[in-house]
Amino acid sequence: MGSQTAAGSTLAISAAAPATPDAAGYAALAFTDIGQVEKLGGLGASYAKVEFQPLKGAKQKYKGSADYGTLQPSLAIDSTDAGQTLLQTASDNETNALYSFKVTYPDGAKRYFQGRVFGMPETTDGADTMLMANPSIEICTKIVKVAAA
Repeated sequence: MGSQTAAGSTLAISAAAPATPDAAGYAALAFTDIGQVEKLGGLGASYAKVEFQPLKGAKQKYKGSADYGTLQPSLAIDSTDAGQTLLQTASDNETNALYSFKVTYPDGAKRYFQGRVFGMPETTDGADTMLMANPSIEICTKIVKVAAA
């Protein structure tokens, strides 16, 4: 499949860790879908830039440490949604436990990773808006990409 829209993408969470940090390890987990997701946000690693300027010669640039990013979804609050409840539990957890996440794209491609939820602030904008939550999921592992079947 070529280009596609984001419509139909899903986000899911699991309190369990994969036995192995690969597609098979993550696929064996039981995930709970997080409902009412409006936007997922950016997903992917970036690297710190390390520079060295010798007295003679061009500036040298290297990739430094990896930052696997922050997923900042936007979702309409639903207190009856099991996925949102688990996401809130992860946010309230003070033990630095890692949670597993799965993003599924419309074509079936998947992105797996583990992260910590650093907060789940709620937004009340006005009478003609939904009550929203904007969790901050700090991605702590390399993202495992699985192509569509």
